[in-house]
Amino acid sequence: MANEPCGPTQPANETVKPGTRMVHCVKFDRDLPGLDRPPWKGELGKRVYETVSKDAWKLWIEHSKMVMNEYRLNPLDPGSQKIMEEQMEQFFFGEGAKLPEGYVAPKAKG
Repeated sequence: MANEPCGPTQPANETVKPGTRMVHCVKFDRDLPGLDRPPWKGELGKRVYETVSKDAWKLWIEHSKMVMNEYRLNPLDPGSQKIMEEQMEQFFFGEGAKLPEGYVAPKAKG
């Protein structure tokens, strides 16, 4: 329904381990377990570490695979890294990452 949360939900009987680093996740707008270390270099990595949950990072990983494939990026190429950084910025802090022109989502397996 329209008023239901769209992010991951934590079952009432599931507890967070003591000492777990919590962040107010920018993607899900709630407190969730944070990443163990900055996932990217520089200011963006610090910002992601401070405001992105592990659950939101998992979504980014899946999205980033699509971006890498659709744009045919090489993770070792500085130009490709810049594109990924821009996409990450949009995914977490912008209006969502723009899909490559002509992208068609794969059909669900089932």
